[in-house]
Amino acid sequence: MRYDLTTALVVVDVQNDFADLAGSLSVRGGEAVVVAANAEIAAARAAGALVVYTQDWHPESTPHFAKDGGVWPVHCLAGSWGAALHPALDVGGPVVRKGTNGEDGYSGFTMRDPVTGATVPTELDALLRERGIRRVVVVGLATDYCVKATGLDARALGYETTVLCAAIAAVELQPGDGERALDELRAAGATVE
Repeated sequence: MRYDLTTALVVVDVQNDFADLAGSLSVRGGEAVVVAANAEIAAARAAGALVVYTQDWHPESTPHFAKDGGVWPVHCLAGSWGAALHPALDVGGPVVRKGTNGEDGYSGFTMRDPVTGATVPTELDALLRERGIRRVVVVGLATDYCVKATGLDARALGYETTVLCAAIAAVELQPGDGERALDELRAAGATVE
């Protein structure tokens, strides 16, 4: 059985800018991830498991964006259409916002200052621990960035971690990035199904 009361489903960044074809950082296969994530959400809820959502929530200027010296096009601006969770996603549970002060918000568990490299936690770990969660199942976008970082942090924090390949998709800035991300997750002790 994949879900129980000590398991949380973490739905990573299934937002318009990533999951919709009109999004500023649209991920190929993102819309299929919405459908697959909804199936997992239904299964998790049926078993009484916690479902938590992460959401990129960036200010207008951040060293995370190419226009300010970073890598990425402007995406998931706080309060914008692009930052909204995809309208077809079944949302019903806590939402953890990340990147709110201009940090790189790759992981659902931590945010990293792109200039100093300093990291600060989000509220995700505390939320899971107060509910007695020991295992996380990770789905969402994108495999090679936010899914990978969330899974690696989950393992570092001691959670048994499973990443579901049927409910993720990769950006692939470089060919093979998605598969390399899965290899990193496996090497860290995560189960990749």
